[in-house]
Amino acid sequence: MPYFKKYKLPLLWLRRHTSDRDFVLISSVLVGFTAGLAAVALKTFVHYIQAFVTYLNRLMEWPFLLIVIPMVGILIVVFLVRTLLNGNLGRGTANILYLISQKSSIVERHKMYSHVLTSGITAGFGGSAGLESPIVVTGSAIGSNFGREYHLNYRDRTLLLACGAAAGIAAVFNAPIAGVLFAIEVLLTDISIAAFIPLIISAVVGALCSRIILQEDILFYFSHAQSFAAGEVPYFILLGILCGLISVYYTRMVHKIEDLFEPYQNQVYKRAIIGGALLGLLIMLFPPLFGEGYTSIKLLESNSAALILQGSPLAVFGENEWLLLGFIGILALIKVFATTVTISAGGNGGNFAPSMFVGAHAGFFLARFLNLLQPGKLPESSFTMVGMAGILSGVMHAPLTAVFLIAEITGGYVLMIPLMIVSAVAFAIVKYFEPYSLDKKKLAQKGQLLTPNKDRTILRIMKMRHLIETEFQPVLPSATLGELVQVIANSKRNIFPVVDENQKLVGVLLLENVREIMFKTEKYDTLLTEMLMIQPPDIVQHDDTMATVMKKFDATGAWNLPVLEGEKYLGFVSKSSIFTKYRKLLIKTTEQ
Repeated sequence: MPYFKKYKLPLLWLRRHTSDRDFVLISSVLVGFTAGLAAVALKTFVHYIQAFVTYLNRLMEWPFLLIVIPMVGILIVVFLVRTLLNGNLGRGTANILYLISQKSSIVERHKMYSHVLTSGITAGFGGSAGLESPIVVTGSAIGSNFGREYHLNYRDRTLLLACGAAAGIAAVFNAPIAGVLFAIEVLLTDISIAAFIPLIISAVVGALCSRIILQEDILFYFSHAQSFAAGEVPYFILLGILCGLISVYYTRMVHKIEDLFEPYQNQVYKRAIIGGALLGLLIMLFPPLFGEGYTSIKLLESNSAALILQGSPLAVFGENEWLLLGFIGILALIKVFATTVTISAGGNGGNFAPSMFVGAHAGFFLARFLNLLQPGKLPESSFTMVGMAGILSGVMHAPLTAVFLIAEITGGYVLMIPLMIVSAVAFAIVKYFEPYSLDKKKLAQKGQLLTPNKDRTILRIMKMRHLIETEFQPVLPSATLGELVQVIANSKRNIFPVVDENQKLVGVLLLENVREIMFKTEKYDTLLTEMLMIQPPDIVQHDDTMATVMKKFDATGAWNLPVLEGEKYLGFVSKSSIFTKYRKLLIKTTEQ
């Protein structure tokens, strides 16, 4: 792979002369460094695009330019994806989870650069999505392909994949602890103590890389942490409940909006124009939706909330406190529309930064609302920061990542108690309504998600199409006993599917049921197969999950069951073949 060719010979020597554990530790340094450089490149790329857009806006002085610009960015991304990547980009953390569970943690090589390019263009041109998911994909691709280059097994390749993701998050936020926790909570379902060391090394290297190159100009950083008073606990519990409910709304709304764009999946440019127009309309009404939204969050945190109204048509009504509060509340709810439209229209980005945007606005809204009723009571900047953790915890189902990320980007642990309260309450509420996170929900519905339960994981990996046995000799229901004896003589199996001319299964014939009469030649022309056949104890459809198939085996006590597509006979599936495949996959997921 080109990123590591300079070091290939020394690394090959190390691969041969060091243990697997030591080589993984060395690899984690290089993966962390490269992922850190990718994060720096992405941030720099977005910075220069936004500088160009700002210059263009000043030069042309056209009031509707910032409405058109996001559509242009989405169209450019769609064009690049179709021409350079054949339409195959694979967006978001969900795609990495799919590759871990279904593709042995093998990530396409182009994802080491394609997500930096496409997400940079999307966000730089004002697309309302985050850069964190693309950098997770980029870091994961770097780690996975490093493992492939040096022929590491599935377990070590998956670990390096997670190292790349941890380094990417750590570099973006200068938050190595959050990077490690993100990899553990979101990507790795089976973690051992030994895996912590490579994750920590990669995260630290990634964060240092970003910090040295960018100095203090990190993508997102707070410096105004306020103190916490025990009397504020009830209000933070209230914030946790609010964040939990908004997280449920966020998760469900994303899938509903995605479904609206489903009819346009094969009309990519039409989809981009429609989505870009909708996004432009939203930005015209709510300018803070332009781009990731970190500028808006910083205004809330620095007690400059009144500036959020700048550029909005609502600004003509003046600086009214209740108008500002309503505007901020609407932003908290409508950001999900802007983000999902950006991604569904063809742009590239994630829901990490939008979750923080929603949380910050929800936290500020609650604190300002209570302060308007009872002035000066609550620290609004603290609620802004803690709200980010609440929504992040609820949407991503990653409470530890949320807590330590906000703690790290605020430069201290002053707000640790409210962070833990809000994240825990929000997560508990979301978990009750939504068992899976936003990224995992659709994968879980398709049975494509790894779980900590190895048995369940292996059953999900197994596919019916690989287990159907077709060497069983079919017979017609009108076949005579004499014809049946000829079929039995040329078969190695003791079960015979009885099918009609249309391949419809009408029954099964067991050798043990005809053994006593198969030598009675006087019945060869009078006894028909349909008189001897029985109905199978159950049938399996070709698209049944392995969990469903095993339940049918357990309920019937059978060792072989026919597989159908509707009513059409396809073959049989046997319990012994399932056990054999299970043992092979178990070895792969443990020893490899």
